[in-house]
Amino acid sequence: MEFQDVVRRRRMIRTYDVDRPVPPEIVDRMVDNAVRAPSAGFSQGWGFLVLDTPADIDWFREACRPADGSADYLAVTVQAPLLIVVHSNKDVYLDRYAQPDKGFTDRSETRWPAPYWDIDAGMAALLILQTATDAGLGACFFGLPRERIPNYRAAFGVPDEFHPIGAISAGYSTEPVHDLRAKRKRPDEVIHRGRW
Repeated sequence: MEFQDVVRRRRMIRTYDVDRPVPPEIVDRMVDNAVRAPSAGFSQGWGFLVLDTPADIDWFREACRPADGSADYLAVTVQAPLLIVVHSNKDVYLDRYAQPDKGFTDRSETRWPAPYWDIDAGMAALLILQTATDAGLGACFFGLPRERIPNYRAAFGVPDEFHPIGAISAGYSTEPVHDLRAKRKRPDEVIHRGRW
């Protein structure tokens, strides 16, 4: 598929053929492409947890279920043959920028105009979404309930320094194709040239 086709076709898909697994070579390509994302100072402070068995995906849903049992989160209701949880590691960035070639001697967060550890993990997530589209899959990025992150960490042994920025469900779409052009903002509503 041509790159412009990938960009045009990529959209958030929420329903999949759960009985049709994603081939391992496609899963590998998705995460292999993710690690090619740009990162500040080539820090590469990301981590990916691949869940591709029904038992692991059930465990993920339960780990994310709020204590009151509500199912108002996609993390609790997701039905997909594949989940990839994307994590960022702020410490890797703070350590990297305290090295001599970066000109700083401390690990202060105050000089960061934005949390590049999360931004870079988001770029990696976009590469996963684009790779899924290129492979003929549907995919969706979604968040985890904030209060359940400690439970998720414990359930899957995620170290404290890795923060889940979100998860990507993927699989063969069972959704009808919709034309979303009418819902997208026009370029002139969001693109400014020369001045805002």
